[in-house]
Amino acid sequence: MRPTTGIRLSWPELRKFLYQHLTEHVLPFWFPKLIDPRHGGLNNCVQDDGEVLSTEKYLWSQGRALWVLSKLFNDIDQDPKWLEMAAPISKLLTDYGRNTDGDWYFSLNADGTPAREPQSIYVDGFCIYGLTEYAKATGHSKSLDIALEAYTHTSPKLEDHRLIRTMPHPIPTGFQSHGPLMLFAHVFHELGILSSREDIKQRALELAERILSQHLDPKSGQLHEFVVPGGQKDSSDIGQTAIPGHVVESMWFLEEIYRYHGQLEKIPLLLETIRTHLELGWDQQFGGLVLATHLGGGKPKWHNPLGKIWWPHTESLQALLMAYAHTREQWAEDWYWKIHDYSFTHFPNWDSGDWFHNLDREGKPTTPYLQTLPVKDPFHLPRALIYSIKILDQLGETA
Repeated sequence: MRPTTGIRLSWPELRKFLYQHLTEHVLPFWFPKLIDPRHGGLNNCVQDDGEVLSTEKYLWSQGRALWVLSKLFNDIDQDPKWLEMAAPISKLLTDYGRNTDGDWYFSLNADGTPAREPQSIYVDGFCIYGLTEYAKATGHSKSLDIALEAYTHTSPKLEDHRLIRTMPHPIPTGFQSHGPLMLFAHVFHELGILSSREDIKQRALELAERILSQHLDPKSGQLHEFVVPGGQKDSSDIGQTAIPGHVVESMWFLEEIYRYHGQLEKIPLLLETIRTHLELGWDQQFGGLVLATHLGGGKPKWHNPLGKIWWPHTESLQALLMAYAHTREQWAEDWYWKIHDYSFTHFPNWDSGDWFHNLDREGKPTTPYLQTLPVKDPFHLPRALIYSIKILDQLGETA
């Protein structure tokens, strides 16, 4: 079902549309046809038309796929088929995912043997994330045990970003990065709740506080992707770079954390930060959200800054529904439909399914910025749709 642009649906109508988009357009592109039935795991080196380019399995996408399948079971329909597809991904990660030092491989060959050595802490985060959601769905103790082991192994590294590898986009020398803090705040929060570990929940809260106290400028309301360790803002192009999509995603992560801990007084700041960065990121000429912007009017130090990438838009759709659910304010509704109309007229691949992941500034599909990393994965879009459906269910209950 294609949307009619410029017409605002009622919340129940929007819920129906997003559910159909998830179940009829997005999920069939991936599941089960891209599951490897022989070795387990997901073929995630794939073109927008579904052609498999390589059977090399990048582990951040395996963790993400495991999360999506488990979340579908937990929050959408409790259909056992999702767990049947998730089980071999969990086995691939738990049996083959780490080296003897406890670091997660960057990728595996089709049969589970190592392909690329560990080189990104984001892989650790998404494997913990997927295993946690799978353990929640199934009670699988091995998945939870390995997620807890990975927490113990990974958490100390976040204290010194010189120790963190974040390939394919390394942290600039001398800087602290917002990206690992936001991911692990969310991942540790979910793990802490499932494991009933107060220390892990507090660790997530510490990371959330570090984002607000060190990366967010209280005067401008702008969030710097890179700061000097400790929070000092830097006037270089690196220090003045902002990633609007990261900020929007980060703020809904933090909303979950602060709401859980009863710190509701923090939520207005998070919502206003979302609004500020949508205004910063919106392309007035061509529409859509640019990937990166410079807070001082210079050139941001980020890959493909003027590109229109799928994930900032999916994160914004979800975050704006969350903001509206909190405030019922017109700005959140207006911004939601602005992002919705752009997204659904530009990103969906109506012929093959799923969305185009990469558009140029004018909104035309293009090849990935990193030609050496032909990864497409089933994560930001289905996650945003799942969360949006749940938020719309709540709006329907309170209407």
